[in-house]
Amino acid sequence: MDRLEQLENLLKESPNDPFILYAIAKELENKGQLQTAMKKYDQLMEKHPDYVGTYYHYGGVLEKLNKRENAIQIYRAGLLVAQKLQDNHAYRELFQSLQEISEED
Repeated sequence: MDRLEQLENLLKESPNDPFILYAIAKELENKGQLQTAMKKYDQLMEKHPDYVGTYYHYGGVLEKLNKRENAIQIYRAGLLVAQKLQDNHAYRELFQSLQEISEED
């Protein structure tokens, strides 16, 4: 059984655990399955909007898929969540990503 299958089984046991869904999205991303990873990140944002790590990685997937405007929206949404949660580390990462993508103009 590979890591993705193990994570899917864990999700069945704990369907409300945001970390497991996040780990599945990351595993899909690492395997190059970007469209499927994007769907998992969508689910994660819908079910757990305050899981701040989602926004940085989801934005990165969108950038890889050349969905620049969508990535900008995700980074901006993540900044609001990071600010709300007072997560300075996440805020800095998201801010830097937003700056870098904005500089591409």
